[in-house]
Amino acid sequence: MRLTALLAMAGRVRLPPDYRFGTNRPWTIPAQRLNPPSKRRRKVFVEHIPHEKWSVFRGDTVEILSGKDKGKQGKVTQVFRNRNWVILEGLNTHYRYIGKSADYRGTYVTSEAPLLLGDISLVDPSDRKPTEVEWRFTEEGEKVRVSVRTGRIIPKPVVQRKDGIVPSQWKDGPKDTSPEDTLEKTYTPTLRTLEEEVMESLGIHEPRKPRTSFWY
Repeated sequence: MRLTALLAMAGRVRLPPDYRFGTNRPWTIPAQRLNPPSKRRRKVFVEHIPHEKWSVFRGDTVEILSGKDKGKQGKVTQVFRNRNWVILEGLNTHYRYIGKSADYRGTYVTSEAPLLLGDISLVDPSDRKPTEVEWRFTEEGEKVRVSVRTGRIIPKPVVQRKDGIVPSQWKDGPKDTSPEDTLEKTYTPTLRTLEEEVMESLGIHEPRKPRTSFWY
């Protein structure tokens, strides 16, 4: 098992059985405000979709199949695989006041609500119409998404970071650290203290050893 998987299992948050998941992280204040200790909410069951069968990614263009924005197309900005949710940019929005107080009504803001994966359909870029997709392999062995209706390949979207950089298209500059320099081993761990390492680098010979101390 990989170290990252072990760290993910160790860092998994323990939640009560009646916890209602939302778009906020469980340890944030908005999530705790929606799930107070005295509140009991109905459990929502989610059908698990295997990782290899998931076909919608951040940056895809999809069309809404039901709801108040039925027929509209939008870009996927967030994906919640554990809840089968996707959030579209500027669609399925709801409005509310935040920062309300006794003498101030608050600020009127808008936010996108999540949509279930069954309420959207991927848009075929060849004709801009919704279609079902399935995973297939090309002659080169590459796994791609294929439109069931047209048989065309739907490539995965190229997603930019918040600073506008596309990692797959990044080219190292003269001031960037090369992968060879990053993997170069420049430090050898020892059992010596910092003072002993400094004296060794300066050529200072000191036969006396410091007295052992325990900080507890």
